[in-house]
Amino acid sequence: MNRHAAREKAFQILFQLDMNDKHPEQAMKDHPESLEVDSYLKSLVEGVAEHKNMIDQTIAEHMEKWTIDRIASVEKTILRMAVYEIRYMEDIPENVAINEAVELAHLYGDEKSGKFVNGVLAKFLA
Repeated sequence: MNRHAAREKAFQILFQLDMNDKHPEQAMKDHPESLEVDSYLKSLVEGVAEHKNMIDQTIAEHMEKWTIDRIASVEKTILRMAVYEIRYMEDIPENVAINEAVELAHLYGDEKSGKFVNGVLAKFLA
């Protein structure tokens, strides 16, 4: 599985984790399309889940006129993944993490999601 596909599956799993109280390992097993869990997918899901509070604090510090609780689950999940990749995964270039996050936002969010995600991540990197 390539990293783009792994990110999309990780997004789906993390989105479900945000809705349900499950352990990341169980959520990956329950996800029907992640029967072939690769190391990148596993690292992303477990890493975001493990560092969720710190990541949410980081996101909250880089938003204007918004709180983390007001962000829709789609955008929140995408931002968590991107911040995790930028902060904790040294082999992922920042621009790749941002581009992938914006692409996921266009795919799963509404017409303003991509711009919102890009803006928050730009402030995070500034």
